[in-house]
This record gives sequence, C-alpha cells and structure tokens, in this order.
Amino acid sequence: MTATIDRAGRVAARPARRSSARRRRNLVTLALLAPALLGLLIFFVYPLIASIYYSFTRFDLISAPQWIGLRNYEYLFTQDPNVWLATLNTLWFVVIWVPVKTAFALLIAGLLARARRASGIWRTVFYLPALVPPVASVVAFVFLFNPGTGPVNLVLSWFGIQGPLWFNDPAWSKPSLVLLGIWVMGDIMIIFLAALLDVPREQYEAASLDGANGLQKVRYVTMPSISPVLLFAAVTGVIAAIQYFTEAAVASSVASGKAVVGQGISANLGYPGGSLLTYTQWLYVRGFGTYQLGYASALAVLLFVVAAVILVLLLRRFKAFTPEGAQ
Repeated sequence: MTATIDRAGRVAARPARRSSARRRRNLVTLALLAPALLGLLIFFVYPLIASIYYSFTRFDLISAPQWIGLRNYEYLFTQDPNVWLATLNTLWFVVIWVPVKTAFALLIAGLLARARRASGIWRTVFYLPALVPPVASVVAFVFLFNPGTGPVNLVLSWFGIQGPLWFNDPAWSKPSLVLLGIWVMGDIMIIFLAALLDVPREQYEAASLDGANGLQKVRYVTMPSISPVLLFAAVTGVIAAIQYFTEAAVASSVASGKAVVGQGISANLGYPGGSLLTYTQWLYVRGFGTYQLGYASALAVLLFVVAAVILVLLLRRFKAFTPEGAQ
C-alpha cells in the first residue's frame, strides 16, 4: 500500500516539476526579449496609437488636441491640392525606381559571380558608393548632371548629343534619381552576390545534362534558389521608396540653387515643378512646417495602411505564407 502511494506521489509530482520548469523557461525568455519588446512598445506601438488618435484631432503642439472627427481625412481625400501629386510621385518611385535598382543589382551580382580575375577589386568598386552619405551623393550627382557646367552634358556634347536639363527638368528629375539609385546599389548587390554564390553547382550541371540553355538555367535554377533574397529586396525596396525623402529633398534644394542650411523647410521643395515632391515630404511640411500635427497624423496613418497592404500583397505574391515544402 505504501509503495502504491509513493508511486502515485512521484507520478503526480512529475507534471508539477515540468510545469515549474516551463514557467522558468518562459520567464527567462521574456526577460531576454524585454529590451526588444519595450523598444517595440515605446517606439512603434505607442506612436502608432497616438498618431491614430491625433489624426481625428486639430493639434498644433501648443494647445491641447481638439476632437474634429473625420475632417482631416475628408480634407486629405477631397481638398488637399498637393497630396495626390506627392502620392503619384511616390508611386512612380515604387513602380520604376525599385524594379530598376533591383534588376541592375542582380545583373552586376551575376557578372561578379562569374568573374575569375580581380573579383575582389570589382566587388569593392561596386560596393563603395553605398557607403557615401545620401546628402553627399545627391550633391555630387546634381553637380555632375548640371546642364550648364556638369561633365555629363559636356561628354555628351562631344558626340553631338544635346544633354537634357536633368534635375532642372520635371521630365528628367525622377529618372536622374533612378540613376543615383543604380549608382548606390552596392548594399543589395552584395546580398544578391552571396545568394548567387550559394546556389549549388550540381543543379546547374544537372540542368546542362537535361539540355537547358542559359536562360532556362536562370529561370528554373537561379531564380527559385534566390527567391527569398528577391523577396527581401522587393520588401526593403518598397519600404524605402514609400519613405523616399532625403534624396528628393536635397536634389530639389541644390538644383534650384537656393539651398539654405539651417532654415528648416526649403521654399523650393519639390523643384522642378513639383516633380520631386514625395508623400513623406508633404507629410513633413504639414506637420513641422505649418504645425498641423493632426492632419500630418492622418497622412501618416494612411501611409502606414497603404504600406501594409502593399507588403502583404508582395508576401502573398512570393508565397511567403505557404508552409515550406507545401505543394
């Protein structure tokens, strides 16, 4: 009888010890995650909730917020004269700037992966522009593409080609920034290069034995193997394009010839002709130029929703939600 009681006691104690150990592991895990969770709550969750609240108010950072309901959103969708221009410019960068930069980065990575001599030197050469600060790179590009004194139009004139106005022409200002994006593609190019070098050689050899040509190898071997990296490049590129601010703002100020340091918002924001006015620039103007923080919060909330929708569509397009190995 005693043995039975002891055995039952030991059996009952095991689940209690297991649950206690599980609780200790959970507490240790939460303690390790605490800094990241606090940062997420303080710098993301709270600002997001505050922005949603302020988007329904009239708020200027001086007086207390006044609840006005949906008036900010009504003005945004029906009366703001510049929000749609800024939205179209930003959409242009998403649709054109991201694919072009990604395609060139993948092309250069493919060439470097095949390089046999001085590959390290060429990798360094193509990566170095990514280390240049954005403001410095934009100023340098505006100088190089200056229609009157820049060396680019000078070289074109040697071949009898009349160079465009580049950053001073609304039709060429955004393509000029695309050229800048191609020049500073070294960060994503290095990631593509690592992914290409990680593709098993045996797969290419098997494809050759099956009679596949170069394009078929790229389609059926290379692209499926680096699809996670392509997804990463697409997601980070779209996020950067939606938040595109520094390069466009500096290019507008420098190209207009009226860039002033220390006086806040440039009067030539979006120069030339509003072609470089992006959504985040307009949000900044309304929030910190005219101190309409409530309306700027409405712009920020709309930007967050649109970015979330685009990213979900991208993830679904790349089948990121499909379990690994599922058919």
